[in-house]
Amino acid sequence: MKDKKRDLLALASIPFIMTLGNSMLLPVLPQISRKLAVSSFQVSMIITVYGVVAIVMIPVAGYLSDRFGRKAVILPSLIVAALGGGVSAAAAWLMGGITAYWVILAGRFLQGIGAAGAFPIVLPLVGDMFRDEEEVSRSLGLIETSNTFGKVISPILGAYLGTLLWYLPFISIPALCLISFLLVVFLVKSPKKKEHKPPTVRQFLQGIRDVLREKGRWLYSIFAIGCICMFVTFGVLFYLSETLESEYHMHGWLKGLVLAIPLALLCLSSFGAGKMIGENKKRMKWLGFAGMALLTASMIITGFHSGIYFMVGFLSLGGIGIGAALPCLDALITEGIEKENRGTITSLYSSMRFIGVALGPPAVSLLMNAGHWTLFVTMAAAGALGGLLTLFGIKPSEGQRGEKKGEALSRYKPEPSERDGAFGRRGRSPV
Repeated sequence: MKDKKRDLLALASIPFIMTLGNSMLLPVLPQISRKLAVSSFQVSMIITVYGVVAIVMIPVAGYLSDRFGRKAVILPSLIVAALGGGVSAAAAWLMGGITAYWVILAGRFLQGIGAAGAFPIVLPLVGDMFRDEEEVSRSLGLIETSNTFGKVISPILGAYLGTLLWYLPFISIPALCLISFLLVVFLVKSPKKKEHKPPTVRQFLQGIRDVLREKGRWLYSIFAIGCICMFVTFGVLFYLSETLESEYHMHGWLKGLVLAIPLALLCLSSFGAGKMIGENKKRMKWLGFAGMALLTASMIITGFHSGIYFMVGFLSLGGIGIGAALPCLDALITEGIEKENRGTITSLYSSMRFIGVALGPPAVSLLMNAGHWTLFVTMAAAGALGGLLTLFGIKPSEGQRGEKKGEALSRYKPEPSERDGAFGRRGRSPV
């Protein structure tokens, strides 16, 4: 891992910058709503359209990364994301009203296409770079921490930039993407690929079907839990942003600082979980379950009171729970899928996370009309569902006592089948 520090630094910049490019907008959404004269639900679409297009494009990016290489997909995607940010910035700067709103959505659509080929492809690339499971887990913990650290910085930075110029967060996106592009170009060395015939589209679809048929139970569970984590995270942030501005009249950096508190604890929790889990899949399961249980309890308690200190305190506990679960999900899904199929399956997982990103803000904008209690009971129900899926859907193998480091990985090496191509391999499920 020591000789890959520069590679990991460059790769960690991608989730960090992609997160900034999306989450920086959360604290300025009420401001955008006023400037463009659109409703709370309409302005939530600025987040949602980014996630919706990513849901569709991520599996395509996964296929292309399996066929042509991870870096060959990541670099053009960063350029597309920069162009999308530029379109939104130009619309906000040069246009006004509903016209600017629709062009901003078009730019966000393009930015979502770029995001689909950037962050989701980082996960399988990290898995390709290391052979030891413990190194993979630690590296994925670093990537997830970079992602969550971006979420911590983004509300503060977004709120501050919004006080200077309401569309300044849009303008910063192309510059950030360019920084990440240069880091990946000069610092990341792609792992040597084994010579094999690239899969056809038919083999690609057949491979997905085979993997899901064999390992579907635990994969579907992880997909759903990832979606729930992002749904609650972005839904709660949207609610907190609206509440701080409308009820407590907080603006600028102070509002961003309050939004950053639960995200900072999520980040610290994610970093600690990545360190703790190592290659122990049972530990991944139970730490993930504990995280979802803590999320559920914190959402229920938050529903009883809407005071600012009470609410931020228990939402922060929920952030700790989500932070504990995410690295466990990343490690389980990355280490449980053979390298030949890893790009596609982790991309499906990322699509499910983006569904949560897309659904959170509009769902909360509608639930806010039903009241504080109803909103947080809904969030608690989502967390409870995630806990049940972790408990009953993910079943790590027993393993053998005294198993040496590296032997666990060898037990799950894929065995050749009669099919040719990248997806003509099967392995035993590690969970």
